[in-house]
Order: sequence, then structure tokens, then C-alpha cells
Amino acid sequence: MVFAAPNDALAGAERVLGTGAPPLHASVAHQVIGIWQRDFGDLRIALHHLRRARDLAARAESAEREADVLGTLGVALVHAGRTRQGLAAFERGVLRGTGHTRARVLYRRAYVWWVLGHHREALEDVRRAIPVLRQADDVIWTARALTLRATVHLALGAVERADADFTAAEALWDTTGQEHDKADAVESRGLAAFRSGDVPAALRLLDEAAERYAKLGTPSFMLNIRRCEVLMAAGLAPEALAEADAAIAVLDGIGGQSTRKAELLLAAARAARLAGDAHTAIARAALAVRLFAAQRRTWWETHARLVLIEARMAAGRSSGRLVADAAAVADRLASFGAPAAPEASLLAGRIALRLGWRTDAERHLAVAARSRHSGPPLARMTGWAAQALRARAAGSGRGVLEACRRGLDVLDDHRMTLGASELRARATEQGAELAALAQQASLSGGGPRRLLMWSERWRATVLSTPPTRPPADPALLSCLTAHREIAARAEAARMEGRPVPALEREQRRLEREIRSRTLHMRGDAPGDGHQFDVGRLLERLDGTQLVELAVLDGRVHVLLCGRGRVRRFEAGLLAEAEVEAEHVQAALRRLAHPGAEGRLPVVEAAGRRLEELLLGPAAAQLGPGPVVVVPPGRLHRVPWALLPSLRERVLSVSPSASSWLRARETEPPPGGRHVLVRGPGLATGGAEVPDVADRYGRPTVLEHDEARVPRVLAELDGAALAHIAAHGTFRADSPLFSSLRMADGPLIVHDFERLDRSPYRIILSSCDTARLASVGADELLGLVTALLPLGTAGVVASSAPVNDAAVVPLMGALHKALSAGVSLAEALRDARASVPGDAVHQATGWAFTAFGAA
Repeated sequence: MVFAAPNDALAGAERVLGTGAPPLHASVAHQVIGIWQRDFGDLRIALHHLRRARDLAARAESAEREADVLGTLGVALVHAGRTRQGLAAFERGVLRGTGHTRARVLYRRAYVWWVLGHHREALEDVRRAIPVLRQADDVIWTARALTLRATVHLALGAVERADADFTAAEALWDTTGQEHDKADAVESRGLAAFRSGDVPAALRLLDEAAERYAKLGTPSFMLNIRRCEVLMAAGLAPEALAEADAAIAVLDGIGGQSTRKAELLLAAARAARLAGDAHTAIARAALAVRLFAAQRRTWWETHARLVLIEARMAAGRSSGRLVADAAAVADRLASFGAPAAPEASLLAGRIALRLGWRTDAERHLAVAARSRHSGPPLARMTGWAAQALRARAAGSGRGVLEACRRGLDVLDDHRMTLGASELRARATEQGAELAALAQQASLSGGGPRRLLMWSERWRATVLSTPPTRPPADPALLSCLTAHREIAARAEAARMEGRPVPALEREQRRLEREIRSRTLHMRGDAPGDGHQFDVGRLLERLDGTQLVELAVLDGRVHVLLCGRGRVRRFEAGLLAEAEVEAEHVQAALRRLAHPGAEGRLPVVEAAGRRLEELLLGPAAAQLGPGPVVVVPPGRLHRVPWALLPSLRERVLSVSPSASSWLRARETEPPPGGRHVLVRGPGLATGGAEVPDVADRYGRPTVLEHDEARVPRVLAELDGAALAHIAAHGTFRADSPLFSSLRMADGPLIVHDFERLDRSPYRIILSSCDTARLASVGADELLGLVTALLPLGTAGVVASSAPVNDAAVVPLMGALHKALSAGVSLAEALRDARASVPGDAVHQATGWAFTAFGAA
């Protein structure tokens, strides 16, 4: 009963002890309390009750009872870090028990062997236990044994065997009332889905397991560890680190299992390393190594040593000792049959290369490269990374490019199983090294065209295919509606000076629920094959020049495309350009308010410095025609119209040359509907909307109570042009919750992703609507990038706070030019030229950018 209804079992055992039960019954009660405390409470209390249960069983002269308790006690002792005592308890339990009881003790010892990383011993004990349990018709313990065997198979990389055992166990669980075990089975299926490469299914199943555990009121630290693994694979390392640290705090608070603490520390170390926090990774990994060593868990200790060496290398350390340590870890992992062995060999090869030890590096990289043809996607990526490094060390540029191509193809297949645009974007981080190696090889041994092709290969890949549409999930729709309502109430309370903590907590809870449900979506769209055609780009450019900025080893390389050729120029350092761009953004924020006119010369001077850093000698080669700028994600906030050579020309920005081509070739929808939306709370009341409406005959105008999210979305779907005057909010912490304020609450990016086709052209006339979060290798998340894959060919939006009053004449002039039949970029150029020349209006014009090609 302790795993069917844990809390009821605990209460029942305490009642038994309160009645002065005889030794045999009291032994059972103490064992139940010990199991509960071991798995859900204080391990010290658990050991006290289990020793009492053992003594009472001996007093009752029941060898079978004593053997059963010894099995439970052995598990608790190992979890407490007393491995020798735990294994001794199992030896005595196996000797004391017979038949069915001995089989249950063997199952428990198999579990402990798995905890200790002794997988062959675990398989042997469970092999002996299962036939006896089946013969006794013990459904519950047979299902547990099958689940354990499946988990061991997964640790050894035998996914198909694991899946067969999980399926058999689940069929047995369906016939029982063991709710905790059923939750554990769902958790195990999540682990199996992850090992087979299905991240969305893994997240969904682990979330389902968490809900089941929550209903039972029982914490599950193993679930936290597995969620951390999946989150890291999905590119969400900071979230994995936060989850691991929170679980450690809870475990410490209840005096829980030291074995689980060590595993959580290992998960935290891995997450910190992937999040770029090498020093935290070193601290967590070093503590995990000490705990695993004290617990005599060699398999786990070796994995922790791997992370420790990785973190030390990330912190800049390199030495012969580190190479030897990595090689020793690789050999030990290989002897265990651990899937992480190639990763350790790759690490040894990397460190050897850094030291210039080519012979040693080749030996280790050759071992790692063997994994490139089989196994899960990320394991094959490890193999192709090793192969690319081997080729570079051998001076084979062609070999580098082939290995990078094959590795990125593997990762592409993996990314396309992910339905959520956030997961697709973050997953690209795992291919960043291969993309950089290919670009460096192209720079060394190829012309500008090849560098352009590889620059495009791993840039803004999320825009290459539409995101998977959120399912018609009533729960998701309900969460979106509730989130909108709560956010609107919280905003109203802030404006009235009322406290909002309770509303903010509920808003955060709903955001977690919405995000969780979207991350569960599995991809259903094939990739486009990444057949970027330079010739096609040059043909479609016609008289336009496209400027793609590639960053290699921290320096900006300008690829100038047009007039039938691609030319390369070296510009400045990316880090300096980023600092200058931040200074410009701060100045634009000040210029949005009257009285800051003295800052205008400072901003113009910063524009000249940015041009020197970002365009360098290419600025003089632009010619007189339109220009498309394709910056890396880290430069998305640059106000490009501020650069002197771009200030008076037709200028647009695109996340990639590929996305510009798609926008250029996107046809406008039939019907030519125009939709104008005016949200609440604007200082000008959205004064440009009535004037704009007069230019378009009979447009759909949504304002006041009509400007509600469901109605707005319905009208935007398939429109030719949309203009939205509404307060914009950018969420750096969660860019897909960036929003536009409507009458009934925020219109968020997740809402836009439900459109069948977003407007062909869309103008967002409020603050910060072009702000984006740079994630993954070179990906952007936000309002603008959510619209481009959904059918939008052109967007006008601002990357900074703007003066509401100055926006009105700018938007009026923009629509005047649009009604004459020009593109968004040309209309914005003309609008900037027509507004007053004071600092506020100039800064407002610079803050807006035309994206795409419409």
C-alpha cells in the first residue's frame, strides 16, 4: 500500500504502532514508515524505523520477514552513502529469505546495483528474480522488476530492449491500483522517449508524471534529475540548473537521500557548464565526485569526473594532466559500456589539440569519431564534431566541410522533431561549433560565396519552416484566455496602486502551463533541405545590395552581395560593436523625451563609429540602390538607419538571406483586406489610426471594446495589411510572452502562432516591438520573427522606446507613401525624410526598422 497511497499507508502504520501490536505486525508497520521516510522524508528517521523493523522480525522468529526488511534496509543504507553496510544487509537478506521473498530481495539489490552503476550485476539479479516473481503471480513486483530492467537497459544504450520491458510493465500496472508505481512507469516512458530522441514526448510524459506525484503528495527527485537531462538536451540549460538547485534545497531541507543529492549535483554541474557558468560547474561537479566516491559509486563518479574536466577546460585550463584524466575517464566509461564514452574521448582530443599534441589528439578523436554513424542524434553529433576536428588538424578543408555538413544534417533531423519554435531555436546551440568550424574552413580555403553559404547554413533556421501549429487543445486555449484575464487585472491594479503579488503569481503559473503545453508539441514540418542558392539570391536582388555580416573569431566579416557577385570585407570587432549599440539604444531612449536635444550629436557620432565597426570598407562599395542588412543575432538591436551610408537610402533588415528570399517570393493574399487596430492607454489615443483609415477606403477598424484578442486575431488572419497601434512589452526572460496590449489583455506571440496566415504586411507602431531575444547559435525569438514564417513578408517595428506624439506624423507619412504603391522600406525612408527635423522626431524615425521584403 505504501506505493499505492503513500500517505494513507503512513497513517495506517502509525495507528498499528499505537495499538501495542505484536512484534510481527509492528515490524511491518516500522518497515512501512521506514519506506515512506526513505523515499519521501528524512533518511535518518528511515534508518531508525528499518532497524527497529529488523529487530522485531528477529524477535518474531520470522526469517522471511527479516529477509524482506533487510532488503529494504539495504536500499536505505546505500542511499545514505553507507554502501558496504547496505551490501552486507543484502547478503544476509538473500541468505535468510527463500523463494518469493528472496526474489524481492534480489530485485531490491538489483536496484541498488543500478544506483551504484554496476549494471551487469543489476541485470544478473533481476534475471534471477523475474521468473520467481512471475511464478508466484506477483504482478506488482514483476512490473517493478521489468521497469528496473528497462531502466538498466537505457543506461547501457539498449533502447529497444528497454522499450519492450517498459511496454510489458505498463500492461501489468494497468491491472493494479499502485498509483505511485504507475506514476513511476509514466516517468520511465518519458526517459525512454528521451533516449530515443523524442524530446517533446519526453517533456509531456515527465510533466504527466509530475502531476501524478503531486496528487499523491510525494516528491520525486529522480523525476527532477530526468527533467534536467531533457531540458539540457532541449537547449534549456539555465532552467535545468534552476530545477536541480531547487531540488537539492528541498532534499537538504528534509534530510533526504545522499545518493540522490549526488545525482542532482551532477545534473546541476552539467547544466551550469552548458549555460556557460564554468565556475559553478566546477564547484558542483567536484562535490558530486566526492559524494560518489564516498558512496563507492564508480560509474557515477566517472561521469562526474567527465563533467569536472569539461568545466575546467571551459574555464581555460589545459595541461597534460587534464588530457590524461580525460583519457582515463574515456577508458573507464568504455569499460562500463556507457554511451558517454565518445564524449570523453572527444574531450581528451580537444585538450590535446589545444596543447598542440596532434598525435595524441588524433588517437582520441579517432575513437570519438566512431560514434558518428549510430546512436541517438546528439551522440552522432559528438562523432561528427570529432571527425571535423580530425580533418582540420590534418589540413583537409574538404574533410572539415563534409563532417560539418553531415553533423548539422543530423541535428536538423532532430530539430524538426521539435514543434515549438523556442525549442527549435535553442537546439541550434548544439551545432554552433560545427557551423563555426565550417565558416573558418570556408574563409581559409574557399571564396566569399562559400563563406556566404555556410553563414546561411546555421542562421535563423527557425524561420526556414513554419512552427507546428498549437493543437486545438481546450486546456491550452483556456490557459491563454485565463492568462490574458489575469494579466489585464494585474495591469489595472498596478495603475490604481493596488497590490498585485497574488495576481503575478497566478500569471507566472499560467505562463508555465502555456509554455509547458507548447513545448510538448512534436514537429510535423520537414526541413527545406537547406538548399540555399547563391545564384538565385543574386538574381532576385536585381539592383539591391545585400550585406550579410558573418562573425569569425570575434571579427565582423562583411559579405556584400549584388551585381552578380559576392565580395568580402573585414570590419571591426563584434564586442566593440555590441557595446556601441547599447550606448546608442540608451541615447535613443533619452531622445524619446523632449529636452534631450543635446544628445543628438552624440548619437550621430555613435552612428559613424558603428558604421566603421560593422561595415568598414564595404560602406564605400554600396552604390546608390536599396540595401538589405542581414546581421547576426547579437546585433539585432542596432538602429541601422542611423549609419551615415544607410541613413537616406531604402533600407530593410532580415534575419537571414534565406528568409529575405522567402519574403521576396511570398505572394500577397487575395482580397487585399486592411485591418487597423487601436489598443488602450496610448498617450495619443492612437491618433494616427483615423487618418490612416481614410487612405484605405473601408478598412476594418478595431478599437475600444472591439479591440479584443479573439476578434483581432480573426481579422488579422490572411489580411493584406495590418496596422496595430498598441503598447508593446518585450519579455527578455520569456520572449514568446512579449505582447501588444489589447482591450481584454495582452496579445502574445503564442497567440500569433495560432494564425493560419499572418498579415502580408504588418506595422507595429509602438515601443520595443522589434526587440528580440538572441538564443541558440544565431536565432532570434520575438514578435517579428514569429510573424515571418507564418506568411508575413514585411514588418515595420521599433527596437527602442518611442515618443507617442512623434509616431503619429511618421506613421501618417508612411501610409501616404504605401498608398502610392511603394514597399515598406521605401515608405519608411520617405516618412523619415518628411517629419520635422528636431531630435525627438529624428530619433523616432531611427528607432523604426523595415524587416523582410514587402
